[in-house]
Amino acid sequence: MMNPSYRSMLTSLPLNHETNERGYTLVALMALMALMALFALAAAPSIQQQTQREREKEAIFRGEQVADAIRSYYIYKGGQGPNSLPTDIDQLLEGVPRGTKKLQILRPEAAVDPLSQDGQWRRISPTSEEFRDFVQSLMVYSGGVAPAPRREFASMGSLIPQLTNVLNTRSEEEVPGGENASEDTSGPFVGVASRSQRNSVITYYGIDRHDEWIFTPMFR
Repeated sequence: MMNPSYRSMLTSLPLNHETNERGYTLVALMALMALMALFALAAAPSIQQQTQREREKEAIFRGEQVADAIRSYYIYKGGQGPNSLPTDIDQLLEGVPRGTKKLQILRPEAAVDPLSQDGQWRRISPTSEEFRDFVQSLMVYSGGVAPAPRREFASMGSLIPQLTNVLNTRSEEEVPGGENASEDTSGPFVGVASRSQRNSVITYYGIDRHDEWIFTPMFR
């Protein structure tokens, strides 16, 4: 006759076995979740970088549309120096007369900067230090050759502040980040730039900071 204590031990074996299996499953699930969390953390910077890259591509696309609109406006106004330049983005959005209608020269979407918090482009004067710095960056990018203004903007080349040594174009200061709080020019503008001061993922004519990208028709 089977010993009662032995019978009791046999009866409890399946329960212990099932409990062990559940424990192993829980451990495996926790290990899997830990691995997935590690993968997510590793992928996050790459996803963030790709998102920023796409925004930068869109900013360049829109900025160059604004530059084309400035050129169209300038030509419509007679192309006679700064007085032919626009003084407000709204003038570009209004378009230019074409017969009895108006020709749209700037899409509303292009008037929005996708990199800055408020979505508004900074207007850049042809006589500003910022514009001079941009021209110097173009010189560095082209191997020290000064960019020649397009034929219709040739008379405006003398307005750019005097260029300094092209080897000393970049500041050694740390990029501040945040938004560029400088005021827009209140007069004619020859280009636009973002207010974002972040470093860029891609470069624009060798420039790797958003607020230093100036979209202008003067050299395009």
